[in-house]
Amino acid sequence: MTTSRRHFLGLAATTPLAVTGALSLGAGTAHAADSAYVMCYFTESTSLGEGTDYGLHLAVSTDSLNWMPLNQNNPLVTPTEGDLGLRDPFILRKQDGTFVVLATDLKGTDWSYVSQYIHVWHSTDLRTFTGYHRLKLHDMNTHCWAPEAFWDAGRGRYAVVYSAVNDSGHNVIMVNYTTDFVTASAPQVFFDPGYDVIDGDMAVGVNGVNYLYFKKNQTLVGARSTSLEPGSFTEFSTAVSHGGTEAPTLVKSLTSKAWYLWGDTYTPNGVFYAWQTTDLASGTWTALDQKTYTQPLNSKHCGITAISRTEYDNLVAKWGSPTWNRLKSYNCPARYIRHSNFVGRIDTYPIDPPTDSQWTLVPGLADSAGVSFRSVSYPGRYLRHYDYQLRLDPGDGTSTFAADATFYRTAGLADAGWASFRSYNYPTRYIRHSDYVLRIDPISTATDRQDATFQVGY
Repeated sequence: MTTSRRHFLGLAATTPLAVTGALSLGAGTAHAADSAYVMCYFTESTSLGEGTDYGLHLAVSTDSLNWMPLNQNNPLVTPTEGDLGLRDPFILRKQDGTFVVLATDLKGTDWSYVSQYIHVWHSTDLRTFTGYHRLKLHDMNTHCWAPEAFWDAGRGRYAVVYSAVNDSGHNVIMVNYTTDFVTASAPQVFFDPGYDVIDGDMAVGVNGVNYLYFKKNQTLVGARSTSLEPGSFTEFSTAVSHGGTEAPTLVKSLTSKAWYLWGDTYTPNGVFYAWQTTDLASGTWTALDQKTYTQPLNSKHCGITAISRTEYDNLVAKWGSPTWNRLKSYNCPARYIRHSNFVGRIDTYPIDPPTDSQWTLVPGLADSAGVSFRSVSYPGRYLRHYDYQLRLDPGDGTSTFAADATFYRTAGLADAGWASFRSYNYPTRYIRHSDYVLRIDPISTATDRQDATFQVGY
């Protein structure tokens, strides 16, 4: 397969529904204006080994671009029926201001698995999940991939859209209507352009137009309609992709005119790319620099929903922030600091096992005002310099080791919003990459400064 869950972000709750960029909020619902975002996803490593989990994961963001996983990037809840796992979760804020979570009934990558059901949870605050059940959508010998829902004001019902193979012999976008996500109407074909389509993502009522993005071949393409009637959408946009790409997710910025389109690649597996436009009607997108966004570790097929800052704070209070960090290279933003054969390097994400790129930043071993990098994979080992090259060595309790493993965090030498790390015992030298290997060197040129600048994130 592949699948997706997508979403469209809501504007302020007071905005008339007909002109919102998303139905995640619900018209007339009394809840605080949105100023943050929540992402739902599952996790999958390239080897399907460590870092793979088919439960519901959440991350939060204040800018919709850089994400902090909740619950240490562990699942918050896992299905107990069907295939006992999920893919492609999606969060909708319902008309009453509470949430419903939908997901594909599939654990793993058996694309032949037949399920006429989707997973459903309800939640008032995304801190607790209740009413778990599976909702049956059809009687066909096929699947229900990448379910998403939106409020159809004309019908006074929620529309549940998903991908299934009908009698056409290829995947189409189907729709069922429901008021409660417990029972649903008979399925109808929502969108069938005559070729295989999966991963439908809706933005409803944007200047009187409804948008449906989906996967066509290995690209992301949009269709649009002034109606929400099944069969009314027509393809219009320029395709975007980065290798094989699926799972389109439309996100409206809460602070600017920007729209973002996220896509999930499967060559290699699980790398998110993002594009931007200020005019959804144009159907054209510009790729974002990877410096500007960071996906949650091992995340797959995300859905993004607007939340209030209070909801954001409550989620962090409930689930906690990670006890580890990842460090992204400034001038090679597809690469992260990791250890390989106990050598410090920057390598391209995804990194398998993922813990090789996760670090616990602890008070400096030689000076608590500094920082030391303790490995998550090998918690007795730290990054230290030896002959000016960084390597992962066991702490031996000596003052020499402590000094070699201690660095002072400073404003990024190439970008003050990022970070650089100056050696404790060689204070004219900074951690930098050279041919992707980490060293401590004196810094003098613009390239040196870029090589020595990193983002401390998750």
